[in-house]
Amino acid sequence: MFRKKQVRQAEYDKDNWKPVLKCSICNGEQVAGFKNIHTGEFKEECLIRSLKELEAFRQKYGIEEIAKEY
Repeated sequence: MFRKKQVRQAEYDKDNWKPVLKCSICNGEQVAGFKNIHTGEFKEECLIRSLKELEAFRQKYGIEEIAKEY
């Protein structure tokens, strides 16, 4: 009844999608999401305003390294 909830790691299709951090050159805005390897389509997941939010995104999906695109 009062057990600690287990946090499940979210998943994505690692065969077709890769994690990407899109960065704006003009204003420095960063958006984390996934890019389709075959088509180049980008799915926006969340806006990154701090290192804490980036770390939360990485932990949510179990990402060790994330590529930046400008």
